[in-house]
Amino acid sequence: MKNRLFILFQLLVPQHLLSRLVGQLADCRTPWIKNRFISWFQRQYQINMQEAVEENPLAYPNFNAFFTRALKPDARPIDQDPDTLVSPADGAISQLGRIEYGRIFQAKGRSYSLTTLLGGDAARAEPFINGAFATIYLSPRDYHRVHMPISGVLRETVYVPGDLWSVNQVTAEGVDQLFARNERLVALFDTEVGPMAMVLVGAMIVAGIEVVWQGQVAPPLKAPQVLGKRYEEQITLTRGEEMGRFKLGSTVILLFGEDALNWRTDLQAGSPVTLGQGIAQLNPPRV
Repeated sequence: MKNRLFILFQLLVPQHLLSRLVGQLADCRTPWIKNRFISWFQRQYQINMQEAVEENPLAYPNFNAFFTRALKPDARPIDQDPDTLVSPADGAISQLGRIEYGRIFQAKGRSYSLTTLLGGDAARAEPFINGAFATIYLSPRDYHRVHMPISGVLRETVYVPGDLWSVNQVTAEGVDQLFARNERLVALFDTEVGPMAMVLVGAMIVAGIEVVWQGQVAPPLKAPQVLGKRYEEQITLTRGEEMGRFKLGSTVILLFGEDALNWRTDLQAGSPVTLGQGIAQLNPPRV
């Protein structure tokens, strides 16, 4: 009953208005407001500030700066095996496995369309049919910058407007096609094992999504619509390099083509992961 009431609350509440209001609060620089917000959050989630470049939480100009804080260079070592795919973020595995005929497993018998997730273009989805996916959930206490799991050249981005449901496990188990309904940014890369998609999924009370090559992409500055951009100039991001960040918590979905990699067999739904940790073995491209 508690879980049903939580989902009903999300259905009834003005998701975008609430999220944008929280976003404005998170950007507030008034000392007594931002300091109380930061102090409460640190106590509530027991944030380890010793990992941060700036260890004093009240030194940040606003809550968003605190939430997206940089870590010390040695806080998250990157797996040195070049044939290993590394986790792009701190968090927990929500699900991972194979994309079955264009459907991605969500939770408890629920799945969603690969094509819908990527913005509705069948040609964009085709390289990932029967490929591999991993969904990584970032909780409020996690580090919220997202890094490259493998080196890649940016080929295309697509902003897809949508709802702002929570992306925690309760909602994933109770809302159909959750990740294909929420606001999201799709970033498509060419890598040594073929195409890779990184999908940054928005959620309730997420104040924004940013990427390093463009800045803020959600909420958009223009009227919501499917916005695609192809990149003629070569934007290359190396393994372990920052590619984006969430202002408040959300989810990253990784997509690869068929036979591109094999997930570690000890990883399953609920497994914790940290940025730079090996999560899959890469397969050499077929000649």
